[in-house]
Amino acid sequence: MNRRSFIYSSVLSSTGLVVAARDLSFSREVENGKRVGIIGLDTSHSEVFTRMINSGSPDMNGYRVIAAYELGSKDIASALNLRPGVTAKVREMGVEIVDSIEALLGKVDVVLLESNDGRPHLEQALPVFKAGKRIFIDKPVAASLDGAKAIFKAAAQHNTPVFTSSALRFDANVRQVVGGSIGNVTGADVYTPAEMEPHHSDLAWYAIHGVEMLFTVMGPGCKSVSRTYRDGTDLTVGVWSDGRIGTVRGIRTGASNIAGTAFGTKGIAPLGPFSGYEPLVKQIVTFFETGKVPVSPAETLEIFSFIEAADLSRKKGGKTIQLPMNG
Repeated sequence: MNRRSFIYSSVLSSTGLVVAARDLSFSREVENGKRVGIIGLDTSHSEVFTRMINSGSPDMNGYRVIAAYELGSKDIASALNLRPGVTAKVREMGVEIVDSIEALLGKVDVVLLESNDGRPHLEQALPVFKAGKRIFIDKPVAASLDGAKAIFKAAAQHNTPVFTSSALRFDANVRQVVGGSIGNVTGADVYTPAEMEPHHSDLAWYAIHGVEMLFTVMGPGCKSVSRTYRDGTDLTVGVWSDGRIGTVRGIRTGASNIAGTAFGTKGIAPLGPFSGYEPLVKQIVTFFETGKVPVSPAETLEIFSFIEAADLSRKKGGKTIQLPMNG
């Protein structure tokens, strides 16, 4: 399936974001401290997030995207193909397109790093960290566990708040389970599109949506991972330190969505399906306002440890990999 078409069409149809560009143009001066910049216009997220933030909704607290730097991936064909169209749409909304990250940082207060490719994220984020500007880094935060560690280490060195997240973490059904709707969670099974990209850990490129949904309801503490891989399907099984089991079915053939089931001491509940980006964007705006991250670096790194262990299990023919891994 075309993952971008699936997500993008779902967002537009469910949120009514087909809005005339003139309605999102700048009719007023943006308050200092609320000027948003985007790095990377090679993903539909850049267009969708700009429409949401610049909609004037009270939930956006006066924040507006005012400038963007378009370059992202240098060699991923899907990203390169998206960039001209997304750039044109963002420009139509009155956003200034600048020619460097340095120029962007001179105009904005906070940053959305949206580049589709996780590999350049550290290089792109470093100037933002050094400038001390709060930054949201879209998924995948990096191409690998080592890359994710390097990003959070650099952010800490410069004392700059940063977080990354899938929109599925803030899905309404997921939040109900986290809030105790089914009692203590005893296990969960999720499924997700699992298109892979050769420069990224297998589950980091897209299946991270399902992995993050799993960790949101299960919490930290996964101690072993095993993965059964076939061309069209993955099944990755995590066992938590208290014996609970969580699974991620990755789908590359046939019908797909991002959803699942959580099991608890008082009930069973659905997770997902994906319905839109509004909850995530609201969390980003709150983060810009407060500087408090809704997802800790430690949790993101545990997610990437799970992903790396799944890669290693695949290479070893499905062998169970213990966490934390050595080395």
